[in-house]
Amino acid sequence: MPTPTPFSLALSFAALMALSAAPVLAQSDSTETPPAATDAPADDDAPAPGVPDGLSLGEEVTDEPQVGQTYIGQKFGDWSMRCIRTESGDDPCQMYQFLVDDEETPLAEVSLFRLPEGGQAVAGATVIVPLETSLAAQLSIRIDENPVRRYPFAFCNQIGCYARLGLTEADVTAFKRGGRAVLTIVPVMAPDQQVNIPMSLSGFTASYDVVSVIDQ
Repeated sequence: MPTPTPFSLALSFAALMALSAAPVLAQSDSTETPPAATDAPADDDAPAPGVPDGLSLGEEVTDEPQVGQTYIGQKFGDWSMRCIRTESGDDPCQMYQFLVDDEETPLAEVSLFRLPEGGQAVAGATVIVPLETSLAAQLSIRIDENPVRRYPFAFCNQIGCYARLGLTEADVTAFKRGGRAVLTIVPVMAPDQQVNIPMSLSGFTASYDVVSVIDQ
């Protein structure tokens, strides 16, 4: 089943109407004979051969994702594989975790993928946090009692604010060995306060072993 972005569930989307102007035909006082009528276009709503008018044979309903749609594949502990259906069937998948507080309020979502070999960063991650997060305070991540690492936000849109992380081999090893990570953000309206968001590392190693390599 396609999986909507959590923060987008709270948004209302306006429908976009495309208006096409009808061509204006110039009038003429001439008495020219109008051109012969062409065959009428086929009626797409015409009933299928052998089916009485007004009856429908219905159509098959399937829960399978269509090409281009996102779906949740395997799950490892608290991590899911979020994949995109492709025509070839070789669907790229990212590790995914939806972070909520004790009252199930959406706080953040994390997607993680491996990068091609040869670079300093062996994996990449995208963290989305709510709007009205202080961009100047940046995003902080701490794994167990390891030192805190800070990352800048790249941009915000109607869904939320995005931080794009490059993870080294040491970072990935810390995630694999860790018990819990904590993401920290600062609200714009309360710059003297911090919001700590727990992120489970249960299933991290198993999901990282099968996650797709995505060339950025």
